[in-house]
Amino acid sequence: MQEAELAFEHIFEMQADIERMNQQLAERTDYDSEDYQKLIDRFTHENERFLMMGGTNYRAEIERTLQGLGFGREDFDRPTSEFSGGWRMRIELAKLLLRRPDVLLLDEPTNHLDIESIQWLENFLATRANAVVLVSHDRAFLNNVTTRTIEITCGRIYDYKVKYDEFVTLRKERREQQLRAYENQQKQIEDTEAFIERFRYKATKAVQVQSRIKQLEKIERIEVDEEDNSALRLKFACSSRSGNYPVICEEVAKAYGDHVIFHNVNLTINRGEKVAFVGKNGEGKSTLVKCIMGEIADYTGKLTLGHNVQIGYFAQNQAQLLDENRTVFDTIDRVAVGDIRLKIRDILGAFMFGGEASDKKVKVLSGGERTRLAMIKLLLEPVNFLILDEPTNHLDMRSKDVLKEAIREFDGTVIMVSHDRDFLDGLATKVYEFGGGRVKEHLGGIYDFIRSKSLSPDPSPVGRGERIDTLFVADKNKKGAATSPMGEGSEERIGRLSYEEQKERNKKLKKLERRVADCEAEIEQTESAISILEAKMATPEGASDMSLYEQHRKLKEQLDRVMEEWDAAATELEGMK
Repeated sequence: MQEAELAFEHIFEMQADIERMNQQLAERTDYDSEDYQKLIDRFTHENERFLMMGGTNYRAEIERTLQGLGFGREDFDRPTSEFSGGWRMRIELAKLLLRRPDVLLLDEPTNHLDIESIQWLENFLATRANAVVLVSHDRAFLNNVTTRTIEITCGRIYDYKVKYDEFVTLRKERREQQLRAYENQQKQIEDTEAFIERFRYKATKAVQVQSRIKQLEKIERIEVDEEDNSALRLKFACSSRSGNYPVICEEVAKAYGDHVIFHNVNLTINRGEKVAFVGKNGEGKSTLVKCIMGEIADYTGKLTLGHNVQIGYFAQNQAQLLDENRTVFDTIDRVAVGDIRLKIRDILGAFMFGGEASDKKVKVLSGGERTRLAMIKLLLEPVNFLILDEPTNHLDMRSKDVLKEAIREFDGTVIMVSHDRDFLDGLATKVYEFGGGRVKEHLGGIYDFIRSKSLSPDPSPVGRGERIDTLFVADKNKKGAATSPMGEGSEERIGRLSYEEQKERNKKLKKLERRVADCEAEIEQTESAISILEAKMATPEGASDMSLYEQHRKLKEQLDRVMEEWDAAATELEGMK
């Protein structure tokens, strides 16, 4: 919380300045002097600015932003030293968003965010940020946030006033049109040159020949945009066939002291399955992976690896584990064995490290290049079970597409720890959600999982059957009924009770939904009025009109009141759902 509050240093400075002026006004007695009047005017002006900049409700804004980025209230007072690098990045991102700058420059902001936080950030940037310049290889994120795409390729810049998917279509169409126009022009040039060559020495055609030569000189040559044809070629070779069930977990649990990471984990992964591990950072995805790898052995329960399982592991920090003082070639030369050593140059070329690039030191490589190099090391291992922890971080879109296709064609089993929705889409056939110390299985792809989360009527891990049992027990304890759940008349009592409650609940839901909708409409109107007023205040005449500041203060108070009302109603509605 203290670190996030640094985003409001200007508010604190302004508050201290206002308090100093207030103290001066209380101590001074020269009420009729011009200097005293100027102090009053300055105090009023600064106080209005302070209220206008949200000086009284900044803490609520901090809490909303931190919670949106995945922090719980219990995290607010924890020292930042307790958080991992990824979570510290989120604190920095929160500070950046809270400052509400005119231009927000974000370089791969989704690399350390889970799916829920990415969706929150998408909504924030789309609805509350000013100008945003985004460098990202997260296709779904780009499509949900941006309205304009600038492509930088082959030393040139192309500007498209559309989101990413539309840009891909337009770029393809533009190149096809250029090619057609280029081919037509080349045909025209060839015909003209042939005419000139044929009649160059005929006196009767001299005028036409000269005319064609001039025509040829005036032609503005069409250039076809260069295309970056360097492409990653990737194929994971499945070493040998593993048993039918590469991983079986029975009642697996892991804790560090009193802190339980997960418990009662029961899952079976079948041979050939591609499964995704998703959930907030710190919920145990990498911990379970390390249990499977054998790096963590002090878990409880039973974890069984199938017959002949050979694991290839790509860690989240794999690229950082490379020796920075070695060259690209040396890095691979040290892990290659047998005949494969004769093909190192070919392999490096397939990974876009051809020619002089293979002699580069690791320390000068970009994040994407290091990730590709770490991927080559993984390729050289004979495996039938891939575990990939955030493999798409730092990879460009084409490399991600190639990696996705390679995983799709891999005959073995794959676990992917990833928050990249587009990468997982069409790849993962089963999703395991980590959260609240539990691991929950969701059949279907990543978007099936996201839809089930957004439509889920009950965010708790308790199932419907368990809720009915709880209702029955509560009712039974109240009424003093028989202990057997199948006691006489119990089903009728549950049915009648739940029906009446459901009826009352639906009425309350509709009422809350109307209240939320009314608040949202009022918020929109008030924000529009504030925007109009602020535009007037930005003019030279408006800046000196104190009545505008008074109107602005009242509108801001009204907006804060409605926002609180909306927040309370929305929270209650969400709780009921």
